[in-house]
Amino acid sequence: MRVSSGERLLNYVILSLFAIFALFPIVTIFVTALRPQIGVTDGGLHWDNFVTAWELGRFDEALINSLLVAVLVVSAALLLSILAGYAFGTMRFRGSTVLFYLFLLGLMVPAEAIVIPLFFDLRTLGLTDTIWAVAMPQIAQSVAFGTFWMRAQFRALPNNLIEAAALDGATGMAALWRVVVPPSLPSIATVSVLMFMWTWNEFLIPLIMSPGGQWRTAPLGLAVFKGQYTSDHALVAAAGVIIAAPIIIVFLMLQRYFISGMLEGASKE
Repeated sequence: MRVSSGERLLNYVILSLFAIFALFPIVTIFVTALRPQIGVTDGGLHWDNFVTAWELGRFDEALINSLLVAVLVVSAALLLSILAGYAFGTMRFRGSTVLFYLFLLGLMVPAEAIVIPLFFDLRTLGLTDTIWAVAMPQIAQSVAFGTFWMRAQFRALPNNLIEAAALDGATGMAALWRVVVPPSLPSIATVSVLMFMWTWNEFLIPLIMSPGGQWRTAPLGLAVFKGQYTSDHALVAAAGVIIAAPIIIVFLMLQRYFISGMLEGASKE
């Protein structure tokens, strides 16, 4: 089907409007971060606001905590999701449907409904104020979505790939890592970016599971900083840019695979 020049122009106009709508808040925050602080009369762009916010908020510790939690959550949840998705997507066994719907319950139960009893359980085990108390609930949440995502990806693969690997004498695990995973890398990258974003932005679980503040993550650090410097919009905006920067960097690094995985998922539907 040929697309006329008028239709193409209309598409560009609509996409440009959506891009402006999406980028406007980001640009606004960045511009606000470069404005003078309260009591500063000098004009121009104040890049030193980022340094001041970094030093006052001590975001180095919060960013390291968030990075460690995100690496643990994404690596563990991604591995479990690939294994579970491979089982549900390529194998047929008794109770697979019921077990898969049990996994999907993780998508339906909000964290707010279970975080308090979960806190008491982890406190009984002596795990509160540790990385495990912050990471394990998020691993469980991410595995639910990751299993759903990877099952759809593996079910869309041609059956002859796995059958050919079996005829060549490959075991189930060898077929997974050598035959099934390579063509699924875009989908794996997409779910990895989503897991990283969810983990990085998580606020409630680190707040509850680390009452002593030993594992204060970036969103918690930003909330504390905002409470101390509420009236200084330039510093608060600079702190927001600092906290959001890692997510932007990860997305830019993996955007090709992310977009490819999203398009593949849409085409499979």
